[in-house]
Amino acid sequence: MELRRYADIIARRAWLIVLLLGIILIGHLLWQQVHPTTYQAHMRFVVGVAPEPPGDYYTFDRYYTWLTAEYLVDDLAEVVKSQAFATQVADRSGLAVPAGSIQGATAAGKTHRVLNISIAWGNEAELGSLANATVSVLTEEAGLFFAQLATEDAVVSLIDPPQIAAVGRSLRERLDLPLRLLLGLAAGIGLAFVLDYLDVTIRNRDELAALGLPVMAEVPTGRWWERYLPIRRSLP
Repeated sequence: MELRRYADIIARRAWLIVLLLGIILIGHLLWQQVHPTTYQAHMRFVVGVAPEPPGDYYTFDRYYTWLTAEYLVDDLAEVVKSQAFATQVADRSGLAVPAGSIQGATAAGKTHRVLNISIAWGNEAELGSLANATVSVLTEEAGLFFAQLATEDAVVSLIDPPQIAAVGRSLRERLDLPLRLLLGLAAGIGLAFVLDYLDVTIRNRDELAALGLPVMAEVPTGRWWERYLPIRRSLP
């Protein structure tokens, strides 16, 4: 019986829940922010170091050569995100864009000796120029940066050329409207129960019995929605 009573309370004030959900939906459609399409270019490089020349000494089976390459990738990942590198890319791309914008749009990471670089940009054609400039700077002018890292015999090779793809909406943007509607539904149901608690109208025999009053007769309603209308008939 309790579940049926709860269902009656919700059905009686379903208009309130629907109205609240409608306001949320209309507000979302009117004031939602339209984000411009963003594109991302991803490329991968491998960093290698020339092995020690053979001689009358033990070279540890190139262990330190591989280890040095991994350390260089760590440092190079930070160099790629620097202002100096962004300036080199801006000059090489030929675009009239500030180096600070390129620096903020560039992300770098590493997996062992592999350097991963991603660039996010709002214009697909400009992004292609920036990606090609990044490849050019790393493969042709890497010695400039390696000299700062006290290494001159390192080589950067491209393994995966730039791949450009449109970036879809984030998970937060996709869940924004469903979460708002879910919260609106919970708020509407809660408000319906509050209004029912404050309402002193007698609607059925159970409420009369709860007050200790006898039920002399009951007039059924002719239409289904009239069951949820308050009984406010005056005595003759």
